[in-house]
Parts: sequence; C-alpha cells; structure tokens
Amino acid sequence: MMNVAHIQEDMMMKTVNATNETLCFIPRDVANGILIALYITVIIGGTIGIFIMISLVCRTNTRSVTITAIINLLVIHGIFILTVPFRITYYIQDRWIFPFEFCRLISSMIHIHMYLSFIFYVALLLVRYISYFKHRDKIEFYRKMHSVVASAAVWIFLLLVFLPAFFLQYGTDKNKYNPDQCFTFQKEIDRTFVLVLNYIVVAVIFLVVCVLLIVQIFIIVKIIKKLKRSALDHQEFWVQLKSLFFILVMIICFFPYHMFRIYYLKHATECFYYNEIFLGITALSCLDLLSFAAQTYFHKVCKHMTCSIKCP
Repeated sequence: MMNVAHIQEDMMMKTVNATNETLCFIPRDVANGILIALYITVIIGGTIGIFIMISLVCRTNTRSVTITAIINLLVIHGIFILTVPFRITYYIQDRWIFPFEFCRLISSMIHIHMYLSFIFYVALLLVRYISYFKHRDKIEFYRKMHSVVASAAVWIFLLLVFLPAFFLQYGTDKNKYNPDQCFTFQKEIDRTFVLVLNYIVVAVIFLVVCVLLIVQIFIIVKIIKKLKRSALDHQEFWVQLKSLFFILVMIICFFPYHMFRIYYLKHATECFYYNEIFLGITALSCLDLLSFAAQTYFHKVCKHMTCSIKCP
C-alpha cells in the first residue's frame, strides 16, 4: 500500500510539473518580440502624450493640486521613457552590453515607475473625491511655490529614501547572475522578506483600487441620478469620467501583472518571460496622458456638438 501511495504521489508531482511547464511555456525569441513591440509603443505613445499634455498644462492653473499630480506623472513617465531604449537594445541583441550596475538601475526603474505612478494616481483621485464631497470646484495651493515644494518633497523622498533602499536590496549579489543577461533578478524572491513584501504589495494594490472603483461608481451614479439626461452637458460629470479613466488605467496596466505575480512567486524560474511581458504591460500606463488628452478633446467636441444642436 505504501508503494502504491508513493507511485501515485510521484505521478501527481509529474503531472503538476508538466502543467507548470505548459502554463509558462513561451519561446525566448517570441517573448523578446512581444517585449520589443510593447516598449516601442510605450516610447512613441508616451512621448506624444507628454508633449501634448505639456501644451495643455501650460494653459492651466498650476496651483491646482490635480494639475500638480499630473505634472509629476509627466516627469516620472519622461524619466522612465528615457530608460526604455536600453531595454529594447537588450531584447534585440539578446545580450546585455552595458555595465551590470547600469542593468540594476534600468531594471529597477520599471518598478519605481509603476509604483510612483500608482501613488500619483491615488493622490489625484483622493483630491478629486475630497473636492466632490466638500462641494468645491477644485483644491488649490495658496501659491505656485507651494505646489513646487510639495512636488520637491515627493522627489526628495524618492531620491534619498525609496530609491537607495530599493537599489541596495535589488540584485546586489553578482555571483547569482550572468553579467551578459539583464532583468533576471527572480532569485531575489528566494528571500523571505522579498516574498512577504510582494504579497503585501499585491494585496494593498488590489484593495486600494477596488475601494477607489466603488467610490467612483457611487459618485457617477449619484451625479447621473441628479442630472439625469443633462449629465453630458455638465463639467462635473466629465470630471468624474476622467477620474474613472485613471482607475481603468490602473486596472488594465497594473492588475494583470499583480494577478500573475501571485502565481509567479512560486514558479519564478519557468515563468520568467511571462513575468517580463506582464511587467511590460505596466509600462503602457505611459499612454495615460495621451488618452487623457484625447478624452479632453472628445469632451470639447461633444460640448460643441451639444451647443450646436441646442443653439438656434
């Protein structure tokens, strides 16, 4: 009976291993091709979006807390986009030709970009919710200098606390990694602290986004009930749609990576390329400002069409 039990257990383990290989099987060249396409899209769309938003921001009130958050998004997107060509070069050549320390920096930047973007999205949405529930058109700093100081405080925290702490713990053991290969820091997951931290981050992001989505739907439904058919004519409704847009960006760009992350943490070796692809999808959040600008233009077109129909 014991032998039969051992045989069944061995068969089950083989089945599980086979399933794992099937779930995460993708040729390296195919994965590289997908990643190249993703990052080229990020460079083109992100750069266009940044220039369009700069032109829009220059004509708005820079004392607005919302605009300050958007300006910081512009900065973090711009910094990350500068690192993307090095990723594309690596995936084209399939070999890292730069120093290993530079690999650590480029590799860490996509994580820093993702989480900083998430923080700015949440800050922007919270400001809008406070503004809505306090019945204020917008929340502003008293002076432009205050917005500069607030932004500087965030970046000082990043440069002096977050970035050094992240960089000192990320891929520090050169003996574990091949200097010709980059972004292969999955062995860090073997550390209990890193594993637990990953689970905590996944839980926090899911929880925060779900709460924001519930609040946003509540506000939109409340506005529709209040304004009914004339909702499209009111600025208040469009502002909340823009807030919903940022939540959708987080869901579309960040959720796939973090959902897969739960599985990846236990299958890091065989699922490496899948993780890189999902991580690449997070970079598509750089297209948010391009989409935001398009939404602003669409709002103006709808407003003009509504006025043309109503006006004699």
